[in-house]
Amino acid sequence: MTTDPAEIPVRGTLSAGRALSDLTWLRVGGPADWLFQPADAEDLAAFLAALDPAVPVFPMGVGSNLIVRDGGLRAVVIRLGRGFNAIDCAQGRVTAGAAALDAHVARRAAEAGLDLAFLRTIPGAIGGAVRMNAGCYGSYTFDALAEVQAVTRDGRAVTLAPAELKPGYRQTELPEGWVITAATFAPPAGDPAALAAKMEAQIAKRDASQPSKARTAGSTFRNPAGYSSTGEASDTHELKAWKLIDEAGMRGARRGGAEMSEMHCNFLLNTGGASAADLEGLGEEIRKKVLQVSGISLEWEIMRVGQPAA
Repeated sequence: MTTDPAEIPVRGTLSAGRALSDLTWLRVGGPADWLFQPADAEDLAAFLAALDPAVPVFPMGVGSNLIVRDGGLRAVVIRLGRGFNAIDCAQGRVTAGAAALDAHVARRAAEAGLDLAFLRTIPGAIGGAVRMNAGCYGSYTFDALAEVQAVTRDGRAVTLAPAELKPGYRQTELPEGWVITAATFAPPAGDPAALAAKMEAQIAKRDASQPSKARTAGSTFRNPAGYSSTGEASDTHELKAWKLIDEAGMRGARRGGAEMSEMHCNFLLNTGGASAADLEGLGEEIRKKVLQVSGISLEWEIMRVGQPAA
C-alpha cells in the first residue's frame, strides 16, 4: 500500500491539486489534494485497495448538494463519470450507474413503463440519491430500491440490501470511504404516456415555486422531524423549514454574494461571487435566528466539507 496516490497505476484520470469549484452547483470551494476519476468499477477497486487506509477518501457526485469550503479538501476525491452512467430497464427493474442523472433515470424508466417519476425533479445523480435517501412529493429513493453496488474503502466490490444502509430521512449510514457504484430499483408499473405527463406537471410545479434556474444546491435545511405545523411534538415532518425561516424574517437575507432566495426561502443562492464562507455563514446566521424565534434548531441538508480558507 502507498500513501502517495501518484504511485498507483490507474486507467482513469488522477489529478493533483484539482480545483473543485467548477464541479459543484454552487461554484465554490478550494482544491482537493487529489481528484480520481476511475475508468470503471475495477479501476476504482484496484486504486482503493492500493491506497493506504490512512489517506482520507471522499466520494463526490455532481456536487448538487454540496458546499466545499474555500480551503479545499485534504483527501482523495472520487468522482464517477462515463464508466458509471449506464441505465438498463429490464424485467420490471431499473439498474443505473451511480453517475446517471436522476432525471435521466426517471425518463428512461417511464419509457419502459416503470414509475420512478419522483426522481425527475431531484437534482443530482443516483449515487447521491441513494446516499441521502433523496425524495420529493412523498416518495423516497428507498421506497423502490432493491439493491446497491458499492466498493469498500479497502477495494472490495459488495452488494448491499437497502436495509444494510439503515435509511432515514435524508440520510443513510454508508461506511466511511465506501463508494456507491450502481443501484437497482423495483418500481411500480405505469403507463408511459401518463408518467411523462406526471413528470411534466412536476417540472412545472417546481419551476413555479423554486429558483430552479439559479445557482443553488436545492433545499438548504431538512424539514424538522418531530414537530407539527403548530410546533408541537409530532411523529411527522409537517413543519417546513421554509416556514420557520420566513417567520424568522430571513427570506431574502444576504451575506456577500450569498442570498436566501426570495422565491423559496429554503434555497441558498450564489448570486455571483459568493465564497463558501459567505454561503455557510449565511446559513448559520439563519439557523441562529430561527432558533431564537421558534426554539427549533434547523439541520443542514446541504453537505459541507473541507477546510476554511487560511
